Amino acid sequence: MISTWPSVTAGVGRSASSGWAPAQVLAGLSMAPGRTLRMSVLAQFAEGTLPRLSQVVARLEKRGLVTRRPDPDDGRYTLATLTDEGWAIVVATAPGHVAEVRRLVFDPLTKAQLRQLRAAGERIARAADPGAPCPGSIFSERSPS
Repeated sequence: MISTWPSVTAGVGRSASSGWAPAQVLAGLSMAPGRTLRMSVLAQFAEGTLPRLSQVVARLEKRGLVTRRPDPDDGRYTLATLTDEGWAIVVATAPGHVAEVRRLVFDPLTKAQLRQLRAAGERIARAADPGAPCPGSIFSERSPS
């Protein structure tokens, strides 16, 4: 399975023009309410440290794909927002990435194998980090105004 990962992520890296981490940032923001997340929540989604995320977001900010601003509800936090230019990249590249993931990961499996894959993935994720939220729940934690 690990040997297929470069094939799955290659299209994302190319489409985001600079690798896997920027693609994760763009994807995370694209799914968030208002296309905005606290940097700390975005770091969880991108499975990276806050300092590393700050570097990635700074590069995306220079390209006009993301903006950062203090959280008006709590100035101790910084919000990252996907710009219209960043959204355009996500919209243009998402269908190709989804098709490639489907082709490489899901299409070869039967329905029973897909159920087993989901159950195994959930079990592994809980064992690896019992306190971590389910990826889908990250976006409901903080909905900026």
